[in-house]
Amino acid sequence: MRTGWPVTLTDQRIVMRPLGQFDARAWRSVRARNADWLRPWEATSPEPVRDPAPTYGAMVRRLRTEAREGRTMPFVITYDGELVGQLTVGGITWGSLRSAHVGYWIDRDFAGRGIVPTAVALATDHCFAIGLHRVEINIRPENAASRRVVEKLGFRAEGLRPSFLHIDGEWRDHLAFALTQDEVPDGVLARWKAVQTSTT
Repeated sequence: MRTGWPVTLTDQRIVMRPLGQFDARAWRSVRARNADWLRPWEATSPEPVRDPAPTYGAMVRRLRTEAREGRTMPFVITYDGELVGQLTVGGITWGSLRSAHVGYWIDRDFAGRGIVPTAVALATDHCFAIGLHRVEINIRPENAASRRVVEKLGFRAEGLRPSFLHIDGEWRDHLAFALTQDEVPDGVLARWKAVQTSTT
């Protein structure tokens, strides 16, 4: 990757850093507590499940390999030092495309505090800083909370993608949102802070 990983991104009480093996206990605890909250938005396999789900350790090793190969950036999101979610920049492509997509989840107890918009803004600005041109987020139409995130940050709606991803056991439609670097010359975080200031 073009000097973009590993990296820690910070804005006041919110820190994004690489997901690590030492996060296992906190990550499992948050995921278990939020299983019902996250299930409707979780990716699933269209193939019949024959093998047990990968362990946390296997997941981290796979993500680290992909990060070393410059294809992903797996972050944990912490708030006042507590692990509250995860954000992954994936599908990183260079060449003439220079694009990536972002996915995320957050502990229900911390939703609605502006943590996810800040995390997405930090990640998007980092993508642009290392030379990517376009960042995309795909969201199920029913996911009102995630749609509010992209609306707050000014991501441009690009339309419906029918049966785009296998989520919660079925092929689900998604709405595509994107930003290119030239649309936010001052950065996404600066735009988000301006929105916060105007609503207080």
